[in-house]
Amino acid sequence: MIEVAAILSASVKRWEDFTIIMVMLLVNAFVDFYQESKALNAIAVLKQKLALKSLVKRDGQWQQLPAAELVPCDIIKVKIGDIIPADIKLLGGGDFLQIDQSALTGESLPVDREAGQEAYANTVVKQGEMVAIVTGTGLNTYFGKTVGLVARAQMEGRSHFKRMVIKVGNFLILLTLAMIAIIIYLGIQRHEPLTEVLIFSLVLTISAIPVAMPAVLTVTMAIGATALAKKQAIVSRLDAIEELAGMDILCSDKTGTLTQNRMSVAPAYVAGDFGEDDLFLYAALASREENQDPIEQPIFEILNRRGLQGMLSHYTLKKFVPFDPVSKRTEATFSSGNGPDLIVTKGAPQVIIDLCHNRDMDKQAAFAQVNTFAQRGFRTLGVAFRTADADTFTFVGLIPLFDPPRKDSKRTIAEAKAKGVGSKNLRS
Repeated sequence: MIEVAAILSASVKRWEDFTIIMVMLLVNAFVDFYQESKALNAIAVLKQKLALKSLVKRDGQWQQLPAAELVPCDIIKVKIGDIIPADIKLLGGGDFLQIDQSALTGESLPVDREAGQEAYANTVVKQGEMVAIVTGTGLNTYFGKTVGLVARAQMEGRSHFKRMVIKVGNFLILLTLAMIAIIIYLGIQRHEPLTEVLIFSLVLTISAIPVAMPAVLTVTMAIGATALAKKQAIVSRLDAIEELAGMDILCSDKTGTLTQNRMSVAPAYVAGDFGEDDLFLYAALASREENQDPIEQPIFEILNRRGLQGMLSHYTLKKFVPFDPVSKRTEATFSSGNGPDLIVTKGAPQVIIDLCHNRDMDKQAAFAQVNTFAQRGFRTLGVAFRTADADTFTFVGLIPLFDPPRKDSKRTIAEAKAKGVGSKNLRS
């Protein structure tokens, strides 16, 4: 309708009106294009950072190729630290993989995958190494299908903001057309000159249509996008700002959003005459700090906090058996000089408790404590040890782990509720 007003202005040679209207249109187009191009450039930089390479077997040789060149049935090798470039089926070449699927599920703790199972694109290998066959690439991956559904929904549906503006525009257009039709009819009835009828129609069109509205809306949202960019939030569509401002329910996942996405230790359960220092020392001996396992990192943090890190140097590692989904525990063997070797283990509490038979151990109390920790949402590790000449393990205690809430989570939810926004937590 604004473009029609510009044409009418030119037809009756009202060049000042024509100039103002065209300036408004060009400002609106330029600001919209400039702001969205900045957002797209930022997204392009992020995509470059995520550009993947993969170790692929082609022509009988292992080659490092871009992930974009992968096709179904390619044989690839994935190892610790790799971002899985496509949906794959694990074939073997290793015992198991630990995979961080937080990009898909929001859950911070890695999951175990064995030969014959599937792993998904854009997840991260935390432990292990294995050969796999590609089953899906691009939009045919689990991650790609999710992105495709979101993109299709954005293309097919208009935002609430756009629908509101279109409703206002349609009402004004219909009203203006009706009034112009009346003016033209009366002008013909009165034999008015066509030029004067067009001028009246132009005046009515300009007065009825808010010519500056698109430019004002675009500039206002561009200012909002700039403010959000300073807070490291990328706005790819300007009307998304108004959509966010108009929401009435905030749906949030837990891990990394309401919580800090890192494991912390709650007050531990210690058996018999052992102390917490003994519990964390044995747990650290059954761990590898260089693996950067999110479950093991808080154990080493507590050792450092308590000044016990130096005690690890008193032990010489002879053998380490990493965690696997069958035994559900890790095990480390240390030489102890003149005496028998020391064997330390940690893992799933039920498995560890069943291994132990020390005299002063109350198995029922230990299992009850495991259930108590589970009811409070804790992930629990059992810790035990034995000497090489002993038949059974000695139970040391339980270490409960949890993901602490962010300091600003409570305040953010309270502010949202105060502004009339309800909240729902989507548990992974």
